[in-house]
Amino acid sequence: MAEAIAVPPVKLLIAALFVEKKNLQNALDLLEKQFGAIDFTSEAFDFFAEHYYAAEMGRPIKRIFFSFAGLVDAADLATIKLSTNHIEEELAVAGKRTVNLDSGYLDFDKLVLASMKKNAQKIYVGKGVWADMNLMYAKGRFTAFQWTFPDFAQGIYDRSLLRIREIYKAQWKKMSAEVHQ
Repeated sequence: MAEAIAVPPVKLLIAALFVEKKNLQNALDLLEKQFGAIDFTSEAFDFFAEHYYAAEMGRPIKRIFFSFAGLVDAADLATIKLSTNHIEEELAVAGKRTVNLDSGYLDFDKLVLASMKKNAQKIYVGKGVWADMNLMYAKGRFTAFQWTFPDFAQGIYDRSLLRIREIYKAQWKKMSAEVHQ
């Protein structure tokens, strides 16, 4: 019989959509209160699928990535998603979001985003939340699946995601060295 193993913590990240920088900053302030210090901020990318969110958020929409210095338990994904949804609601104006906060995590092998929408490839993790593996990492690069969001599948964000992965690796190296001292 197989025995349970200790599962290593993962790198929490947020893929945020925004129009106005002040709304993004308000979200960042709340995210840091909730999850701690941010250790990486990507450039702001043009978001080409903005038609989906434009009626709610306006235009032009940008996407930006943040990762957090503290590692988290992957089993906390549902709670994290509910927290980011609460921040979106708190910052909404007249019932319309001013930011969209896609929470997820990165580990050595994959990028997982939390979702409130069920789909065939998604795994239910509780509290109305599904885990959606969007990218797989192998041999120095990310690979998309047939269900991966088009902007992620195009590799637009790979450089930022690879940087977050490097930070994660460095954290693991340091943790490993401390354990062996």
